[in-house]
Amino acid sequence: MAKVTFREDRCKGCELCTTVCPKHIVQMAKDRLNKKGFHPAEVVKQEECIGCAFCATICPDAVIEVEK
Repeated sequence: MAKVTFREDRCKGCELCTTVCPKHIVQMAKDRLNKKGFHPAEVVKQEECIGCAFCATICPDAVIEVEK
């Protein structure tokens, strides 16, 4: 199992990471906003992450880190 972490304070809510996840476990947090006023991305089922790092690769702001 891989571990995905987000630097939520830097996320601009572009949703690119949600489009490339093959397991569809990256979503935008609907219940909170970051300091910039955006809904940050989050992993909803960490245990299902396969560690492909597609989300981290597509992120234009280097917000996502994937540890295998």
